[in-house]
Amino acid sequence: MPIAATFCFERRRQADGGPVAGQDKEKAAMNAFTGTRGVLLRSHVLGVAVLTALVLAGCQSAPVGELANIDRAQGAPENIASLSAVISRDPNNPESYNVRGSAYGRAGQYQAALKDFNKAIELNPNFYQAYSNRALIHRFLGNQQAALADYNRSLQINPSYDAAYIGRGNLYRKAGQVQLAFNDFQKAIQLDTTDARAYHNRGLIYQQQGQHKFALEDFSTAISLAPNASEPYNGRGLSYLATGDEENAFSDFNMAIKLDPKNAEAWANQAVVYERRGERQRAAKSYREAVRLNPNYQPAKDGLARVS
Repeated sequence: MPIAATFCFERRRQADGGPVAGQDKEKAAMNAFTGTRGVLLRSHVLGVAVLTALVLAGCQSAPVGELANIDRAQGAPENIASLSAVISRDPNNPESYNVRGSAYGRAGQYQAALKDFNKAIELNPNFYQAYSNRALIHRFLGNQQAALADYNRSLQINPSYDAAYIGRGNLYRKAGQVQLAFNDFQKAIQLDTTDARAYHNRGLIYQQQGQHKFALEDFSTAISLAPNASEPYNGRGLSYLATGDEENAFSDFNMAIKLDPKNAEAWANQAVVYERRGERQRAAKSYREAVRLNPNYQPAKDGLARVS
């Protein structure tokens, strides 16, 4: 049995009967995206200014599962030694290099990962998973054109590979090519992906466009697929807040913090709710924690200045 190709969430997942969007819903979603943009709820001037800044910041969140957190244990000497022993026993097996490259990538050892993915592709020029994995490494090394070329090659070999659509969609989204990003996330979803990132990132685009009904659906699906991920809760909380559902927003921000206490955006968003409720001391405490976690996060700095 071949070793499974795994690099963060960049892998082909088998359909498990998860939510599948119907054609009518997909058509409506596309019309909502390309049609008139929704308007954020206006409760008062301060709330609008704070919320708008936070929604925009939420749209820049790191994608779920894409090396948001480095796992150094993956690059531990004993783990790498074990993977290297597998390669020594069968040095011409591209799967083994792909797996070790994935471990290096998870550990943040990008050059070592790149070398292994190069070798895997050299041994099997049609290894579409390795192209997609190498593309992710290129992205983190800042080689965006090389990443795009690898995603394109992966999809040329296997037009049904959902992970490559999701990875390329993230590449487009960060480059500001929103429609191309949306198309890729949409394609992955139409392929019945069970990868939460497709829904999470499409939700971010809907949110950015003010289409909060669709954003809420996508974030909820992402949560059902990855219940331990903090980002979809934070994203859904922002859309709840934008539609005036403060209680559910507050609950989601709290859950995001519980799942990832280092999520600065979630702390700042929790502070927004406290501030709207007039609980300035609690708001200041949450804003302060957000600034501690990310000293450059401007919405948190601005909020702390207001309530202090």
